[in-house]
Amino acid sequence: MDPSDVGAGQEDGAVQSPLAALSCPAQATARISLKGVMDAEGRVDESRLRMHVFKNAGVLPHERSLVWRFLFGMYPCSSTALERPLLQEQFVVRYQVMKGKWQRLLPSAVNMHVNGTDVEFVAAIDYFNKRQAQVKQQSQEHSEEVRERLAFLELQAQILFERVTLDRKELQEAIRIIDKDVPRTNRHLSYYKGQGSGNLLVLRDILITYAAFHPEVSYAQGMNDLCSRFLEVLDSEVDTFWSFSCYMEKFSKDFRADGLHRKIELEAALLKELDPHLYSHLMTDNMESFTFCHRWLLLGFQREFEHNEALRLFEILSCDHLELVSQQVERVRYQERLAQKRISDSGTQEHRQSINPDFTFELFICAAILLENRSFLFQCRDDVQLIQFATNLQGTLDLNNTLKNAEQLFFNYCKQCSWDI
Repeated sequence: MDPSDVGAGQEDGAVQSPLAALSCPAQATARISLKGVMDAEGRVDESRLRMHVFKNAGVLPHERSLVWRFLFGMYPCSSTALERPLLQEQFVVRYQVMKGKWQRLLPSAVNMHVNGTDVEFVAAIDYFNKRQAQVKQQSQEHSEEVRERLAFLELQAQILFERVTLDRKELQEAIRIIDKDVPRTNRHLSYYKGQGSGNLLVLRDILITYAAFHPEVSYAQGMNDLCSRFLEVLDSEVDTFWSFSCYMEKFSKDFRADGLHRKIELEAALLKELDPHLYSHLMTDNMESFTFCHRWLLLGFQREFEHNEALRLFEILSCDHLELVSQQVERVRYQERLAQKRISDSGTQEHRQSINPDFTFELFICAAILLENRSFLFQCRDDVQLIQFATNLQGTLDLNNTLKNAEQLFFNYCKQCSWDI
């Protein structure tokens, strides 16, 4: 997908403002239907959606914005096209109240302070400030009926978030790190070039708002790259916040040291099943186990594939289709085991190991990359060479070939753990 396709129709490069979302709820996405996945009233069959994403190796560029809103949980699949504009109003107002709360707590952090030598980013702040002025003007253009409804929703949101206490010191530390990371976020993409550079400031607001209201997670390096994907595809500050928040509900643990360590352990365990010889080589004293590929797993191979292909892989990994298949295989295996017990006179059973449900498809993607480069990895003798290997792979991998190999590894693994089904 060409990044220029994202946000088409916004000539000034500006991401959709929160209040602008109210003038055209659900935007053009409401006019898009997913054949075989969405019914006449706009409800989505979740299992078919996940299968649609996987079987088609991603979705078409014009479908992506709508699909992601369902795939990552912003819109309930059971919602109708008529209900979603009302949900959109709630999302907008709640986000505005949340953002306003941390801005009142830390007014000095509302405007980002940058090094004046970064001319492009200084211009980004100027674009962003002009956009904010336009947002304020748009807020005066709603009808009386809409203003009354929004006032009621705002009151509800204020009551809801009034009980939330923000930690000033922790939030200041999170903002300090965010302000270092945001200027380095995908500056090569057309989405962040020219007047679109103001989108970096939108990304900053989203990350700070998330950190403020999720203190158990706060902010960790790498979140800016993940959130940037949502902003580029959804092209909406509000929708990006809620979609990113839904994603983090499932994966926030990966940004903690114990979570990342656990994922690396799982990758090592999977490779031990698939290729014990290569596993033993990578576990020698001079190697730091599998830490050289931790960024692959943390960011969903964002830099290993060409940008458009990495977006496609991200939605494939997020559809969880093969993980659901593995659960079905394990249920069938259980039924087979019960049947064997009933018909066996001797009581002897062929031992088959259980499928590890923690072996997610991203681990098979990682394994496929390692096995494809098996001969080169055997030449590596220390951690420095492994890191150099990982660095040299950036932007060079073929997604279709990697998917094919990973899927084959997945089914071979399932076959070893079950009877012929």
